[in-house]
Formats: sequence, structure tokens, C-alpha cells
Amino acid sequence: MTQASAKIMTNATPDLKTMSNAIRALAMDAVEKANSGHPGMPMGMADVATVLFTKFMNFDAKHPEWADRDRFILSAGHGSMLQYALLYLLGYEKMTLDQIKNFRQLHAITAGHPEVMPSAGIEITTGPLGQGISTAPGFALAERILNARFGDDLVNHWTYVIASDGDLMEGISHEACALAGHLKLSKLVVLYDDNGISIDGPTSLSYSDDVTKRFESYHWDVQTVDGHDMAAIEHAIAHAKTTDKPSMIRCKTKIGFGAPTKENKSSSHGSPLGTDEIAGARKNLNWPHAPFEIPDDVLAAWRDAGRRGASNYAAWNERLDASANKGAFLKTLSGDVAKDIAPLVNELKKQFASDAKADATRKTSGKVLEKLVPAVAELIGGSADLTGSVMTQIKGPANITPGDYNGQYIHYGVREHGMAAMMNGMALHGGIIPYAGTFLSFADYCRPSIRLGALMKQRVIHVMTHDSIGLGEDGPTHQAVEHLAALRAIPNTYTFRPCDGVETAECWELAINKADAPSIMALTRQNLKVLRTTHTDENLSARGAYILADAKDAKVTIFASGSEVEIAMDAKEKLDAAGTPTRVVSVPCLDLFMEQDKDYFMSFVCNDTIKVAVEAAIRMPWDRLIGPHGIFVGMSTFGESAPAEVLYKHFGITAEAVVEKVQAKLSK
Repeated sequence: MTQASAKIMTNATPDLKTMSNAIRALAMDAVEKANSGHPGMPMGMADVATVLFTKFMNFDAKHPEWADRDRFILSAGHGSMLQYALLYLLGYEKMTLDQIKNFRQLHAITAGHPEVMPSAGIEITTGPLGQGISTAPGFALAERILNARFGDDLVNHWTYVIASDGDLMEGISHEACALAGHLKLSKLVVLYDDNGISIDGPTSLSYSDDVTKRFESYHWDVQTVDGHDMAAIEHAIAHAKTTDKPSMIRCKTKIGFGAPTKENKSSSHGSPLGTDEIAGARKNLNWPHAPFEIPDDVLAAWRDAGRRGASNYAAWNERLDASANKGAFLKTLSGDVAKDIAPLVNELKKQFASDAKADATRKTSGKVLEKLVPAVAELIGGSADLTGSVMTQIKGPANITPGDYNGQYIHYGVREHGMAAMMNGMALHGGIIPYAGTFLSFADYCRPSIRLGALMKQRVIHVMTHDSIGLGEDGPTHQAVEHLAALRAIPNTYTFRPCDGVETAECWELAINKADAPSIMALTRQNLKVLRTTHTDENLSARGAYILADAKDAKVTIFASGSEVEIAMDAKEKLDAAGTPTRVVSVPCLDLFMEQDKDYFMSFVCNDTIKVAVEAAIRMPWDRLIGPHGIFVGMSTFGESAPAEVLYKHFGITAEAVVEKVQAKLSK
């Protein structure tokens, strides 16, 4: 059927079911053309999504990055064609029909799983199940924090999530959803695609949770509806907007709705339906149109829905222009605080250099925060029940508590993974620079969220203390050994390991100003000498590595990070005294160092000196600097339980060990 004939035959205003069938058709057609994808979920949740976007979502397709728009998160990211179809039908400029036709193809914005692009209406990268529903409370919390600061006139919007059985099975969903209930994030609504089907077959193979009781125990409002009954869906969402709790709406749906032989079957989950099945679905859905063809009246109805929020957008802009807070609000959204923190960091550097007091970098980090947090309202801190150990809270700013969001500190509880995901959500929302702390050995609990933060280019600062065997008596379970290497392996992630208070201040400045990537602050429990006692305004850590102590006609170059820079300096003193001139290079951020220009990098690496690396962790990343035959002084096993100074001697991470290995190399 041609587009023209469709226009003639369908001149009445289409009903919501017909509009939802447009989503189903585009999902079927795009997956079929790509010969890859997940048609079942978009077909099953099309009715729910249609009601949500035509009746409730407050947005303007012509202004997709409007600050006060409602946020939509497709946690069940495998059903990405649901979102892409919606965005095209609603009239988002970047989501063209050609993009739909190029689903899952190189350089198309219609990737297999949604990839964040707010300008196209995609708020978050999803796909790893559990991440979307756990990041969503971060969005909702950011909205409440900014609302407390700027009021309803500028910040008053909702976060809606479509989630799947798999999302709820993932452990991270328990962490974040429990905290969302505790914090009374009532402007969060989850629409749960309760279709009873998993990849392996019925969810009953592995899943018998009572989801209603579970979420009620989290202090959520829970409803159950027929996910294909438009009126029931509308009533449920309307009710959710009246509660003082987060809302879970269980939508009983049929995966692959309309498919003649694959409806309600796992075979519709993750592969094309096939031409015969699609033909049967078109007949069942009363959709007699060619692939990718949307009748004019159906498209017009959807485009009307896409313009439904235009008047709200205009009214909001009028309120913004009239607001005394306009300047502060726009600056907050910009996220640019470089000028605010630069003089404070410089002041801190002078203080640390002049005091020359040995201190743990977790403590100097706390002192940095004492200066920065009161000056930068965007900084929202927290900890996974380790506040006193990671030193992320300062005196003064209040805690964020259930129903009161005026503070600057969040008690996440023992929820490292949920904490990391929620911080991603706050960063994605905008207006917040989140940081929070745990031990470095627990980075593995957070890793999937850290990785997604890197993939999404989000400024999230993970404060990870007790960064080595230097934590001592807690033993190998808590002593990070392989974690630095694992974090450095994540693209677009910056792991900072400062050697003293001066470097700590510099690294905090770099992390806060790194607006397009997450940062890790790896900090010590044990006290360290101040090695930078001469002040310089320049941020020497900005290039990742720099010469801390040079030597004329150096024969040895020692690279070290964090607590081991002190050991390198002691080794230099001994080697110099023995007639072996030695240079020490502090490497507070190996990731930044690897990005430097060729001449700078090669000046450290390509010279005739013996290369040594010292770090109380595994060797893995250091061969890039010292080569496969360079000297490494560090760890090759897990740690032990003993005082820190005993462990350093036991594992041979000492100045004496460095000297011995260098002299052995020289004697060959």
C-alpha cells in the first residue's frame, strides 16, 4: 500500500491501539532488516509506552535537552527498537526513518542497545540488565536535590523507567531500589514488563520472587495491571503520580504481542520473527502497510504527542527568565566550576607544602573536600557505610535524608554497586558532580557501573581508599592488588594515585574538571611524607607523570605512584650516595601520562637509563614504561594480615630492594 493510499483510507483520528501498532511494526521491520535484534519486548510493551508518552510524559521533541523535561529510561535496553520507534514517531529530529532502517549498523544512532544521546532523546546507555533501573534513582534524586535548591518553578519533573524481569533479577536492582524507597523518591515510576519469559524459556525456570511484596518492603507503591488495557495503564500511572513513594506498576504483557506463533514465547525475544511470522502479525494487528510505512494520520497523531509539551516548555522559559536564580541555575547546569576551585586548590597546595606534615592521602583528600564542598554546591558526596574511613564527609553541609534533599551528603549504606549506578544517574541528569567513597578492594563490586560511566563519558568521582597492602591488618581480602590495573584497563577512566597532600589537591582539581570521564581517587590509609615542599602554581599532575627529583647524567629512572613515591625517593638517596645518579618520576595518573604528546612521553621512556617501577600492586600496566625487562618492585601475589611496615618488608617493597635490584642490573 502506498503512503498516499494509506492517507485516503485512514482519515479518522487513530486510536491509541493503532498508534501502538506503529511501534510494533517498526520494531518488527527494523529487526528483520538488520537480521538481528529483539522484537518481542517492543511488541509487548508498545501499549504501555503509548499511554506513557501520549498521556503523561512532559517533554518537547523539538527541544530534547530541556532541563525540566521528564526523563525516560529504557532499562530493558535489549528492547531498544521500542525507544527508537517512539523517538521517530514523536518527531525527534535526529531519529529519522533512515536511522530506523539502519538499526544496528555502523555509525547509526540506533545501536543494538541504547547509547546516551540526550539531543536525540536517549538519556542513558543501557543494555547490561539491572543498570537502568538502578541508575534511575540517581536521576530522581538529582531532580529532588535541584528542586530543593531552585524550587518547583525551575525543577519539577519525573523519571519513568521500563524494566524487565532480568533487571529485577540482577542484584544491583535490590541495592538501588531499596535506597530509592528509603529516600522517598516519589517522582520515580517503574513500569515493569512482567511477561513471564526469559531467553531460556519461562521465567519460572529460575524466578519465583513475589515482586509485589519485595517492592512493598522497600516502601514502594505497587500496582498490577493488564499491560494491554490502555485505560487500566492510564489509571495506574495517574495513581502513581499521587503517592509519596516511588511507584512500581507491574504490567502483565505478552512478549511478541500479535505474532501468530511466537507470542508469549522466548523465540520472540532475541531474533527476527521471519517474513511469514511478520505477515501473520500484520494481519492480527490489522496493519496492512508495507515495511517502514506509517500512515499519515498515525504519524500526525504521534507528532501531535511530540508537540504536546511545547507550551510547557515555553512557560518554563518564561519562569526561568523571570527568576532571580537564572544565573545560578544555568551555571549549575553548565557544570563548569574550574574557576571556582582553582584558587582554593592553589591555597591548599601552599598549605600542604608549608606544613610538610606526614599524613594519609585519604586525610589530605578530606582536607581538600573541606575547602571545595562549601564553595561548590554541585558537589554531592557520599559513602557506602565507610564515611569515617574514606573521609568523604565534612562538617557543615547537612545529610540528604528521606524527604529532605537540601544537603550535600548521601549515606548509601553497604551498596557499592548501587551507589556507583546512582552517581551515574545524578551526573547524567545534570547539575550534580557526584563523588562517594569505599575501599579500593571493593572496586570490583562497582566495576560494571564504572565501566558504563566511562562509556557514557560522565563525570563521577569514585573515592577509593585503603589502596594497597598499606592498609595492613585487615588482610588480603581488603588489600587491593590487581584493582589498579583493572581500573586502568577501562577506557576513558582516570585513576589518580597521589603521593602526598599537594598531589592530592592537584588530582582532585583534575578529576572535577574532567567533565567527560569518571575518575578514581586511590588513596592511602598509612601516613606519607610530604614530597612537594616547594610550591608551584602549575598543576604538575596534569600530565600524569613528571620529574619529582632529577639527577645530572642519570643512570636510573624510577617510576612510582602514591605511597611508593616515598620509597623511590629513599632509593634515589641511597643510589646517589653510591655513585649512581637516579631520577624519580612521580606518576599520579598513568592514564593521563599515556595521553601526552610523543616528545614528552618518550623523554621519560626512551633514554639510556635503567627503568624501575615501584607500586604495591601487580606489574601489569608498568611494562609500557619500563619494558618487559625493566625492574618492577611490587606485588605478584595476594597480601597478608600484618602491620603495614611489616608487609612492605615481607613483600620486598622497600628502598633497599630497589637499590639491590638496580645494582644487580648494573653489575651484569
